[in-house]
Order: sequence, then structure tokens, then C-alpha cells
Amino acid sequence: MQKLLIVEDDQSVRNTMVMCLELEGYDVDAVASTREAIDRLRSSAYPIVISDIYLDERTGIDVLRTARQQNPGCAVILMTGRGSMETVMQATEGGAFEYLAKPFEMAQMIDTIKRAEKTLNAPEQHDDAEPIDDLPETEMIGSSARMIEIYKTLSKVAPTDATVLIEGETGTGKELIARMIHRNSKRAAQPFVPVDCGSIAPSLLESELFGTLKGAYTGADRDRMGVFEAAHNGTVFLDEIGDIDLGFQLKLLRFLQEREIRPLGSARAKKVDVRVLAATNKDIQKMVDDGKFREDLWYRLNVVRITVPPLCERPTDIPLLVHYFLKRYNERYKLETRLSDSGLKAMAEYSWPGNVRQLQHMMERLTILAPGGRIDDRAVRQAIEQMDSRDASSETLADTEAEQIRRVLAATNGNKSRAAKILGIERKTLYRKLERMGL
Repeated sequence: MQKLLIVEDDQSVRNTMVMCLELEGYDVDAVASTREAIDRLRSSAYPIVISDIYLDERTGIDVLRTARQQNPGCAVILMTGRGSMETVMQATEGGAFEYLAKPFEMAQMIDTIKRAEKTLNAPEQHDDAEPIDDLPETEMIGSSARMIEIYKTLSKVAPTDATVLIEGETGTGKELIARMIHRNSKRAAQPFVPVDCGSIAPSLLESELFGTLKGAYTGADRDRMGVFEAAHNGTVFLDEIGDIDLGFQLKLLRFLQEREIRPLGSARAKKVDVRVLAATNKDIQKMVDDGKFREDLWYRLNVVRITVPPLCERPTDIPLLVHYFLKRYNERYKLETRLSDSGLKAMAEYSWPGNVRQLQHMMERLTILAPGGRIDDRAVRQAIEQMDSRDASSETLADTEAEQIRRVLAATNGNKSRAAKILGIERKTLYRKLERMGL
């Protein structure tokens, strides 16, 4: 059993905690002020410290800092009845092991102490994965035969003005390929404008791409430049091209043939110089056969076709991607999360139905949340289970959800929208959990 230090100014709470923890077999010292606590910490290295936040002229954050200065391996458990986002972030950034909201059951405190003991008693790990030197500067990563063929095609097509159709499952990196084509073209200094055709209502797509003149329809109170004109001399990337309805397909075909736009409400056409890249996760050839996509538009778009393989078909690229994203998020969040061989092996064995995008989101989450700052096979399996079991109720976090929420909020500087995305829950669910945590 570890020796504990309790810092609590409420005598009844302090006495209750001492009695319960001594019954559990712990050797407990208890003080009522930050001054006493700091004096004790400077004279004795306690492995576990339990402190209230609001004590006297100083706070539990001062106790936390002193405890960690005297013993960097110390596990500090903070507790309070009136927490705030600021104190939670200070606690997390200071290295607090846990943050409990009062009132709590002593069983919860004992469970937290036992988790701290496991962390303190865990054997030192020596199976970190070997880092990869000379990682690429972009996440367009892969050395598999399929990816090398894509690079060869890109090197030939990028300097031209050819229209390119990029096919592949959701999350495979189709927009990354489009951006790479643009970046290596003679138009690189000009705009690159992506358009998600699937997210724009068919009735609005024409005005979005071709523009609108004032008075063209009710509510058109000013001239509005369309995407093609805004990207003059640059590149337009039409994502999810398979979602464009048949009625608009003819207008897009005419544009590709004539390179002219006619804004809604205008009687005159104007020439624009843009390169068009398109992408889809649908089988356009089958759509043509089924009469859902114009064959002539298909031929016009399909000058050069690039098919991006799903991640499960290029498993040798997974280690490269894992190391790349670990490096990126360690630098972004100023962390030093490590990757074990077992963690890398677990990732290589997973099928990644969401492809590179899913791997990227998981690596961001694990870099922030991995227990002890180390991504091992257990952390990977838990993340996969949480992701695969996600449902409409959004109850997706494990029993340690409070710790996960605190760490993500601290890493994102309190950005709740970003934190909810990393945690895999809706923002309103995060607000609900924060309220339940007393924050």
C-alpha cells in the first residue's frame, strides 16, 4: 500500500477520508492548509497526494505543482465542489492524475487511488516502435506499389491542363491528390477552390458555380461571383461529382466544352480559364449504364483517371501514416506521446473501413488520450471498440471519460467543438457531460 497525503480544510470531510482509507490499509497523513501541505511535500516524497482545490490564500494547484516538482512521478488527485474550466485546464496541464467533483462516493476515490497505484507500479516499457526518419511533408504518404503508380501518373499529368477524375472510397485522400496536382502545375500560384457537390442543393449548384446577378431571383440583392470565375487561372476541384443531378450535368458539360459561364440573370456569357479536377466515391460507369449519369459528361471528365486504393489494400503504408500523424499531433499539442510496437501492430491488423481519414482522427485522439502518454495495443483496441460501438445516444466514452474530456480540452485550449470531434461525440453531448462533471 502507498503512503498518502490528504489536503482538505473541511475537518469532517478530512476525517471521513482518513478513516475510510486507513480501513483500506493505507498509511495516511492529513493536513488542513496549503502551507502545511507544501512543508510536508518538501520533507517527504509522497507517491500519491489528494488535495482540495480551494483551500486558503493558495490552492490545490499550488499543491499539485509542489508535489510534481519534488517528485515528478507523483500521482496527484484533485477534488472540488466548484470547479471551472480554468482550474480543470490548469490541473491537466500541471499533470494531475485525476480531478473529482464533490460530492463523491468514497468507492470512487478508492477506485481512483487504485488506478494511480497501477500506474505507479507499472514496469518501465522498452518496446517503443522505431521512429521513421525523413517522413514526407504532406499526408500524401505511401510507398506501396499502388501508390508509386499514382505518383508516376501525377508527375505526368500535373504539368498539363488535362481534366482528371479521381476515384476512391470515402477517406482515401482524393482531395489531397487534387491539391498535389494543383501544387505541381503551372497554376500553383493561383486559387485552388474545392466544391463539395454533394452538400449543395441541386437548385443552388448552378448559382454556386456560375454566379448570380442582382435581381436574378427573389433575395438576390447583389451580384455574386461564382466559383469558376473566382478560380480564374486556377483550379476547381469538384468533389462527389456523382451527386450532380441529370439536369445540371448538361450545363456542366457545356462549360467543360466551351469554358464559358453565364451567371443567373445574365444574357451574356464570359470566358474563364480554369482547370477542372473531379472526384467520386461512386461507380460512375455503372451510373452511366443505369442512365443516372450522362455518358458524354463521363467521357469529358474521364480524360485521365486515378483510382485511389483503400487503406486495407496497402497495409505496408500504415506504419508510415501512423508515424506521420503521431509526429504532427505531438508537435501541434506540444506532447511527447510514444508509440509501442504492440500499438503499431494492432493498427496494422485493423481493416480501417474509414481509410486514411479514420486513421488520422484516431491518431489525433490517441496522441492526446493514450494512458501514460504511450500508445500500446490495449489503447488502440479500446479506441477501436469505442469507435465501432458508437451509437445515437453518444455514450461512447469509457469509464475514464472525465479524464479523457479534461485532457482533450486542455490540448485544444478549451475549444469544445474541436474536443467533441476528437472524442467522437456531438458538441451538445459534450456540454451535457461537462455540466454533469460540474464544469
